[in-house]
Amino acid sequence: MSPIRQRRRTPRRAVTTALAATAALATLGALGAAAPAQVGPAQDRRGGHPSHTTDLQLLALNDFHGNLEPPAGSSGRVTEQEPDGTTKSVDAGGAEYLASSLRTARKGHARSLTVAAGDIVGASPLLSGLFHDEPTVEAMNKLGLDVTSVGNHEFDEGKDELLRLQNGGCHPLDGCYETGRTFEGADYPILSANVIDEKTGRTLLQPYTVKNVKGVKVGFIGVTLKGTPDIVSAEGVKGLKFLDEAETINKYTKVLQRQGVHAIVALIHEGGYPVSSAYNYDCDAGGSGSGLSGPIVDIAKKVSPEVDTLVTAHTHNAYVCTIPDPAGHPRLVTSAASYGRLFTELDMKYDWRTHDIVRTSVKGANHVVERTQPKAPDLTRLIDHWKTLAAPVADKAVGYISADITRGNESTPESPLGDLIADAQLEYARTVDSDVDLALMNPGGIRADLVRAASGGEGDGVVTYGEGFAVQPFSNTVNIKTLTGAQLITVLQQQVSGGNAAVPKILQISDGLTYTLDLTGSGADRVVADSVRLGGEPIDPTATYRVAMNSFLAGGGDGFTELAKGTDQLVGEDDLAALVDYLTAHSSASAPYAPTAADRITVLR
Repeated sequence: MSPIRQRRRTPRRAVTTALAATAALATLGALGAAAPAQVGPAQDRRGGHPSHTTDLQLLALNDFHGNLEPPAGSSGRVTEQEPDGTTKSVDAGGAEYLASSLRTARKGHARSLTVAAGDIVGASPLLSGLFHDEPTVEAMNKLGLDVTSVGNHEFDEGKDELLRLQNGGCHPLDGCYETGRTFEGADYPILSANVIDEKTGRTLLQPYTVKNVKGVKVGFIGVTLKGTPDIVSAEGVKGLKFLDEAETINKYTKVLQRQGVHAIVALIHEGGYPVSSAYNYDCDAGGSGSGLSGPIVDIAKKVSPEVDTLVTAHTHNAYVCTIPDPAGHPRLVTSAASYGRLFTELDMKYDWRTHDIVRTSVKGANHVVERTQPKAPDLTRLIDHWKTLAAPVADKAVGYISADITRGNESTPESPLGDLIADAQLEYARTVDSDVDLALMNPGGIRADLVRAASGGEGDGVVTYGEGFAVQPFSNTVNIKTLTGAQLITVLQQQVSGGNAAVPKILQISDGLTYTLDLTGSGADRVVADSVRLGGEPIDPTATYRVAMNSFLAGGGDGFTELAKGTDQLVGEDDLAALVDYLTAHSSASAPYAPTAADRITVLR
């Protein structure tokens, strides 16, 4: 595994080995020579004597995705449940406010650690993405992140770039962004216990780390979802193998226990789907395990009872739920939504005799990163510094819109922004191949809304290059392939079957393609096959069609394996350029682009 350079830490986090040993010996001495023999972690889990415990605080975040500035539109709001049962939206997020929130939360806590569960970088707005996420790593260093697991998006630019973010150094192609200034990398370890380098057989980065906070030792094991190769570009994970999440955590739990570490937290980049979108709802109102579904539930039920809590991610949802561990005891599973809008506070007791966390003491809650609080000045200075460097590119006007152009969600399979992107890719693709018939866009590749309200000094309705970058930050290319009509129908069926059956991934489609999606059905039958039409004409299963798509989909990403079977591929230019060129060509200050009706897909419920 790649070594991590040791750098000087801030006073809050700096604990030398000698001081830790002294504190531990002093504690043992205070207990006296006649102290009882250590009991096992499972025994301790039922409760510890107050005189033998001390407070421990964990602050957790996930899926930050380089959102240094407050996210725009719905991406920058959270849903809050009110006492009377109604809900309201609250503006949230922004690194300046996140730093202030975390620093406020730490006050009065002698022992506090800040952790994350992956996707801190990747799919980032231009302010971070333009500089290969160096600004976000520097922000995390400043706000005091102690450890994170690796997420799937940390592989967007490949393993070598991930190692650079950990260890520092200038970008191999773009170099250093300022004369005399070299990127130093992350002060915190990025854990990848289930990611194996096939050449060496070793983990790509550290599998676990032990944090010693004034004598309290806590072990952290970090994993990403096993299915990462299915949702990132093949090039990004070339030469890597991804192992089962629970099996890997259980393996390193035993390793930590052999080292005398019994307080153990898993940082898992996989998540679930809560029954409510409100961040503060009671997940266990119907009993332990009733308020959450999805992959993390199965993982949690397999993770060793010796693990005290699970900090999770990936689905961008907010929840603080209990899921029974393999011994049948409730265990807290948390997620703090995304983009730095929330953070999770976990308060617990550490038992000095057993060196374990008292399971029954673990309490958690999600808190809003409110924008009404003062900004952290050091984060403001960092953001302003990078904004100055980015301004010549980010502030360029590329188009005009008459209203917000929004992306979809589970309740809106088709979105105006999805239509816009698909139309832009179709128009670009026809400049490469005049025979292109249609374009498809994966919904997960649309990362932000286009908001009419000005985000800076550009004026309402103006779309800047930076705003376009936030929508499509992956640097995919627009590719063109030939598919038969039968293959095209299979692709549409793969939206709601196989790996996408439980959580459909509805492709966004270009103008002229229409079909009916019957959500009352199940599996592939939810796509009404004889309803699929192009230009009003039924799709001919034996005919061939030229289809534009991004390079991620062309490789079979998101479970669309049929697209990978397409033939006669042409590789075009950057997908963001297609969007920018389309907006420039189809909008002006006097005639702004208006959102579509998003009615190409007829949805039956």
